Amino acid sequence: MNDFLNRIYFGNTVEDYLIAFGIILLGSLLITLFRKSVLSRIGRWSENTHTRFDNFVVKSFARFGIPVLHFLVIYVGLSYLAFSAKVERILGIAVTVAITVMIVRFVASTLNLLVQSYVRRRHPDKAYVNEVGAISLIINIIIWTIGLGFLFDNMGYDLTTVIAGLGIGGIAVALAAQNILGDLFNYFVIFLDRPFEVGDSIAVGDKNGTIEHIGVKTTRLRSLTGEQLIISNSDLTSSRIHNYKRQQRRRVEFTLGVAYETSVENLKAIPDLLKRIVSEHELVAFDRAHFASYGDSTLNFVVVYNVLTSDFAKHMDIRQAINLNIFQEFQQRGIEFAYPTQKLYVVKEQTESRQEAQRYS
Repeated sequence: MNDFLNRIYFGNTVEDYLIAFGIILLGSLLITLFRKSVLSRIGRWSENTHTRFDNFVVKSFARFGIPVLHFLVIYVGLSYLAFSAKVERILGIAVTVAITVMIVRFVASTLNLLVQSYVRRRHPDKAYVNEVGAISLIINIIIWTIGLGFLFDNMGYDLTTVIAGLGIGGIAVALAAQNILGDLFNYFVIFLDRPFEVGDSIAVGDKNGTIEHIGVKTTRLRSLTGEQLIISNSDLTSSRIHNYKRQQRRRVEFTLGVAYETSVENLKAIPDLLKRIVSEHELVAFDRAHFASYGDSTLNFVVVYNVLTSDFAKHMDIRQAINLNIFQEFQQRGIEFAYPTQKLYVVKEQTESRQEAQRYS
């Protein structure tokens, strides 16, 4: 038995190989037992707490801590063995690649979780996966590109020539795709500044509709007539946008014209009558009602009030109810609404005398 254990293969005895394998096996079993028993219990406990920080710690350790522990166990087991210079170099490269991948994954995952947490805090009642999908993709591309650059540099490759070539090519690509890059940059502006969100009703120039999707290059709206409007992000950020969903109140101003035959008593009573009619309705803040001007055929009263809701349908229901009440009250009091009229005066006597004078001349 001792002869078998003392046999040497590739510079190490059978006993050395068994010890290295035992270290790796025992370490892996202990890590697996820890993950299934201790870490799972800690995860269930963190789900019942009021903070999300402990959830983040547990998930991060499960995703990155456990693989690191497995890697350390394998590294300790292999360190017990003696290898040739070529194998040592291969193991060194493998260790460098593994460490780089773990660090890149950890950094990218942390940044993505921070972005998701930021969106959750600002919009706890809305879905956020679609909004951060493009951001996460861009973050992953940037982090992995930087990580691979460091990896190749540590492996001894000269990146100066490669970076120079990429720089020249990057300038050409940037010039050819400047519109796309501009839309991408404006996507970040929309994401961070939040001038509108999915579900908002907006107007851009003579176009209006409801936001359906905010993409990396374009934003899609559903117009009131049913068709889909696709607008580039650059056009949106450079335009004046009316966001009706964030409108807290709607101002209503209109003019009523009554006939000149209206009595003075009714003219004096109309402003108070209008104030009472408007103030009777909920979600309405009365502003003013005045006898404002004399028209060609009307006596003009200006009425102003605010509807305290952003719901356009509710706003129109309130306006309709106020208009009907005004019409009913005016009808009961005998106050007539004016309409464009003209009076023609004919002097009959002067016309007849002229005709008679022409006959005798």
